[in-house]
Amino acid sequence: MEKVTGKYADDISLVNAAISGDQKAFEEIVVKYRTMVAKIIAGMLGNRTDADDVGQETFLRFYRSMHQYKGDAALGTYLTRIAINLSLNELKKRKSHRWLSLEEKHENIIADKHSYRSHDDTELVEKALAQLDTKFRAVVVLRIMQGFSTKETAQILKLPLGTVLSRLARAQEKLKPILQKLEE
Repeated sequence: MEKVTGKYADDISLVNAAISGDQKAFEEIVVKYRTMVAKIIAGMLGNRTDADDVGQETFLRFYRSMHQYKGDAALGTYLTRIAINLSLNELKKRKSHRWLSLEEKHENIIADKHSYRSHDDTELVEKALAQLDTKFRAVVVLRIMQGFSTKETAQILKLPLGTVLSRLARAQEKLKPILQKLEE
């Protein structure tokens, strides 16, 4: 096997080993990226059971298609795209139902403890995000909560940079009154 070089050499090497049948390499991919994938899905879906199912499906889909990963982007970006697509599909399935009642208790914390003052604040953010249209929610989860750059967010969502910026601004405009109302 030839030596892999380049910006994403570690990711490419792991994927190539997994493709060659090295189960430990695939397990290493899962361990390396599962927390990131879980946070993205939880931010999009909120519901822990559905989030767990979509998380598992994300890695299953990747396993079946890992031969398509060429190393043009970070493996985390590739997995994020799969997770976002599956989350959007799940949200489409739910569209006829109210996605989340305001009284529902949340089990998930969608960001680490340092991002918000307390668990109560995190719950408020989750409830507010649940009220956003999915196109705005995806931008907020990726850009603000997961810390992807605007350019990376645009690549993941396959949107022009300007669209990401405008959706982010609109999402923030929409979130402000929602959060104010929830805090009352």
